[in-house]
Formats: sequence, structure tokens, C-alpha cells
Amino acid sequence: MKKILLYSVLVAGMLSSCDLDINDDPDYPMNDQVTADLIFPAAQTLVASHVGGEIFNNAGFFAQYFEQRPESQQYDALPTYAFTEASDIMSYSYSGLMAGAQKDLKDIIDKSENSADRYAATVLRAYVFQVMVDNFDQFPYTEALQGADNQNPKWDKGEDVYKGVLAEMDKAEQELNDATMDSEDLMFDGDVSQWKGFANALRLRMYLRLISGGVDAASYEAKVKELVENNSFFTGDVCFSGFADESNKRNPWYETNAMGLTGNHCAAYPLVEYLKATDDPRIAYGLSKATATNSYVGQLPGGKMNTRTVKGNSNLWMNKHVSGIDYTKAATMPVYYFTQSELQFLIAEVYLKYLNNDEQAEAAYEKGIDADFASRGVSRDATFDSKIAWPTGGSLDEKMELIGKQKWVALFYRDHMEAWSELRRTDYPKYVTLTDDELEAIAKGGDAPADKYKAGDLIVPWQNDMINPVGDKVIKRIYYPLSARKYNSNTPQSPSLDSPVWWDKN
Repeated sequence: MKKILLYSVLVAGMLSSCDLDINDDPDYPMNDQVTADLIFPAAQTLVASHVGGEIFNNAGFFAQYFEQRPESQQYDALPTYAFTEASDIMSYSYSGLMAGAQKDLKDIIDKSENSADRYAATVLRAYVFQVMVDNFDQFPYTEALQGADNQNPKWDKGEDVYKGVLAEMDKAEQELNDATMDSEDLMFDGDVSQWKGFANALRLRMYLRLISGGVDAASYEAKVKELVENNSFFTGDVCFSGFADESNKRNPWYETNAMGLTGNHCAAYPLVEYLKATDDPRIAYGLSKATATNSYVGQLPGGKMNTRTVKGNSNLWMNKHVSGIDYTKAATMPVYYFTQSELQFLIAEVYLKYLNNDEQAEAAYEKGIDADFASRGVSRDATFDSKIAWPTGGSLDEKMELIGKQKWVALFYRDHMEAWSELRRTDYPKYVTLTDDELEAIAKGGDAPADKYKAGDLIVPWQNDMINPVGDKVIKRIYYPLSARKYNSNTPQSPSLDSPVWWDKN
């Protein structure tokens, strides 16, 4: 039944998002073609199609999970940062989320008499704004979605958007009564307690970023401690599921990249090296062995063309020489918004940094790993456990690095946007700059210099279009969408890609 409804909603979602700009009639969703009970699942479907499609793909390169395969070129610009605002890598998602999903959600919030429906819509709206801020930094919020009444909304500071949606969730929760949801709910099947748990997890995520951004840090530290001590979070994972390996019913990233394109993704060196160094059984989940050597091989970040040059012959660096991404895992893969694994790693951080409870931090860290293994149907073993054991007598930095790297692994093929955001916020895994000679040595089959590089560290891309002054910059944000520039005269000039968003102080 859920898959039948999903197909119907996919059609409705496409009807409500195609060819719209964000200044269309704000009452559009409430019309004769789309009934009220379908508005919420249509919005949920639109969110999944963009977060699980274009955004998932972009962030997979930025988090150094993906590299462009040697024999294809669709995404050459992403790992090397060789794109500009004119490349327009986010307009599709920006327009679909704002002109489609957010308008639908606002319509429910403004017009529904059901407090549970309004609450669920408010929580999902908060999530979408969080994702947009984490990509762009500033974002239209206070004047957004007003249609013809304001076709040029101002762009608000990211921290103000965060504060605004947090206040919206608080207000909607206060208005909750004993109502059950009237709308079809493709995420939690109408379970309001799960929506409350998701809201609390979003609070935790956003509070930690507010702390990192230096915004009312003492106040938000108190809030994260209270959240963790109360432990009123969701069970399982927060995701959009119900995909089927049939036409128009597949995972959106899979539909585009496995069905519509000819295999552009291979594994990045940092991911492969860390999985090998820790004897991680998850290496076989989502990655395939290089067929030329029957071994796991990662491509250096931004290293496709330079590796070919170093090899001296393009035939010595082909698809068969590098580990591919196993697309079959993605056909029916849910679109994840908040995994139980990420939640437990955030809880571990709070216990470690703010509650000074090393024992509980370790317990949450272990729960984070367990949750990810369980979600993939993979079993832990003693060898792996020994490689990632909690360093009881270690420093705060050692423990945060371990949490950060295991969180990064757990978010692979789950929630790439959060992986990219979390590595920017925490600086774990860390970026390392290697010289051309050191990169060439790795490309020839040698090891990374042990005095500079630890397995799992990220690497500043070998080919890097952010060459001013010395080519050692990394991506911190996305350019503003061209559709925003076209339709909103208040759209600011885009900062450079290495300009951090407001909460990224590392």
C-alpha cells in the first residue's frame, strides 16, 4: 500500500514542482488537482527527491566518499572544485524544495486545523531550512514564500534562520493536543511521538552548530545537556523509504546515476584507506574491488587526471584499476535525514565535552557503531573492534577524532549532506595537504607519508581550482543558485567556495 501511495505522490509531487518558480501563487497546492490529504506526502516526496538526489550526490564528492571514475567525466568538476555560480549545481534542488516542498508545508501550517499535521509539517520545514543554510549560509526565511506579495525576499543570516525554525518547532509543539494526523505520512506513519523525537534530534544537531558558531554558546550548551539527559529521541532512523526497483519508484540518486547515466562514481582514497586500516567489514557494503587487482583501491581526491599522467599511460589508470561504487545497494535505499548512528555519535560528543562523562560517551559511541552495522546487515568482529576501541585514557582530541571518523564512515551511503556538514563543524576527519611528490608516490602505489597522514584523514584535492594563493583550499559552501539570482534581486553576491558558513569556525 505504501508503495502504491508513493507512486501516486511521486506523480503529484512532479506536478506541483515542475516549471515552478518560488514566486508562484502561494495557494497553488490547495487546488482541485491535489487534495489536502496528499499535500503532506507530496511535500515529503519532494524533499526526498532532492535531499536524496542532487544534494546527496554533491556532498558525496565534498565528503571525499566519491571520485569521478577514470573513464567518465560527468562529475569532473565536483572533486576538483572546477565549477562556478554559472555551473548551477544546486538550482534544481533549491527550486524544487522552495517552490514545491516548502510551499506545500507552509500551506499545511497556515491552513490545517489539525495540530498534529501542523506540527509534522513544521518539523520537516525546519529540516529543509537547516539543509539549505548548511549549503548556502544565508537564506531567504523571514520574507520567503510570500508569492506575489514579496517577489524579492531578503536573505537572512544563517544563525537567524536556525533560531527562527527552532522557535517555530517549539511553538508548534506547545500547540499539540491529542489529535492524530489526518495527512498520509510516508515517514512515520502518523506516529507523533516519532515526530517529537525527530524534532529533538534536530534541536541537538542545530544547537551544536550554534555552539560551534559562537552564538549564545552557554545557553545552547545547557540545552544540549538537557536534551541528552532527557533522551527523548526517535527510534530507528529518520528516513523516507518505500522505494521499489521499478520504473519511477527507485531511490532518486540511483535513478539518475545508475539508470540514467553510465557509472560515474568510484571510491575516494581516504574512505578506502580508513576502512582497510581498521579492518572494517563495512568495506564490502557500497564498494566493489578493483577488478584488475581484486583489491580495494581508492582514487586520490581530485586525482583522476594527475594519476593518469603519473602512470605514463591512460591505459594504466582505468575503471578496472579503482574500486567502484556498488549502485545495486542504492536502488531501494531510503533517503536518510537523521540516522540513529549519527544521533548516538552526537550524544557521545555531548557526554564527552559538556557532561564530562567518559563512560556514557563511550557507550553512545559504541551504540553509534552498532546502529550503523545493524542498518547495513553487517556484523562486527574482534579485529575491527580492536582497531576502533575507545581510548579511555586518551585526550579529548583523540576521542573526538575517533567519533568523527566513525561518524563519517557511518554516514557513507546514508546521509552525505550531514557527513559534509559534520566534518566542517568538527574538523574531523581533518584535511591534510600533501606535496606533488607525495601524491605522485601514492599514485604509483606507495604509501602516504606516515608523519603527515593518518588513515581516514581527508586530502586537499590534487587538482584544485581554488588555486589562490597556493591551491590548498577546500570547499566550505555552495554558490547561490542561478534561479535565485534570476528571480530575486536581493540575492547577494556569492562568496568564494572556501568561505565558511557561519557555524564553521575550524
